[in-house]
Amino acid sequence: MLVVITYDVSTISADGKKRLRKVSKLCQNYGQRVQNSVFECIVDSTQLKQLKYGLLEIINKEEDSLRFYQLGDNYKTKVEHIGVKDSFDLEGSLFI
Repeated sequence: MLVVITYDVSTISADGKKRLRKVSKLCQNYGQRVQNSVFECIVDSTQLKQLKYGLLEIINKEEDSLRFYQLGDNYKTKVEHIGVKDSFDLEGSLFI
């Protein structure tokens, strides 16, 4: 399923900047960045639970926020991209 994750981490303090880096790094393990604080992740239900748990361990609920948009398996007709910064097919073949 495709899950879009957005986050807003307060970077006023050094701890906030550290949390921001950790959130970004964890999201990169599951998907691709499509905007500064937005990731698209193709995950199954177990991976989604692991990702959510990991993010909840990092953020400060008093200062930060997370949003999860679950678009499901038939997401290709629900996502439209216009403009620069093309994304790659998360389910396609990877050539090195």
